[in-house]
Amino acid sequence: QVQLVESWGGLVQPGGSLRLSCVARGFSLRTAPMSWVRQAPGEGIEWVSRMDNDGSTYYADSVRGRFTISRDNAKNTLYLQMNKVKPKDTAVYYCTNLATGARGQGTQVTVSS
Repeated sequence: QVQLVESWGGLVQPGGSLRLSCVARGFSLRTAPMSWVRQAPGEGIEWVSRMDNDGSTYYADSVRGRFTISRDNAKNTLYLQMNKVKPKDTAVYYCTNLATGARGQGTQVTVSS
């Protein structure tokens, strides 16, 4: 059974950093393209970043240069390192298996002073 569990969201001040985790169960991250997406209050789903099977990475213009997607194959965990965060980064963040469409329950990130 494919399962994704996000964690380590929280409250962070503008300009601060946060690293989100997404533990994958039931499949190997090395075999599936993965994405981080987010949904701000009252807004639709926004794509944030993607990592392909071969490790290639892609970013939305709004986060390029501030966020980094990575994975630990041994832990079967996907990460999103968020630096220099802004209030507009406030959202629920989800990791998604692009091959199956499976998505976790999300983790809340709030950027506020």
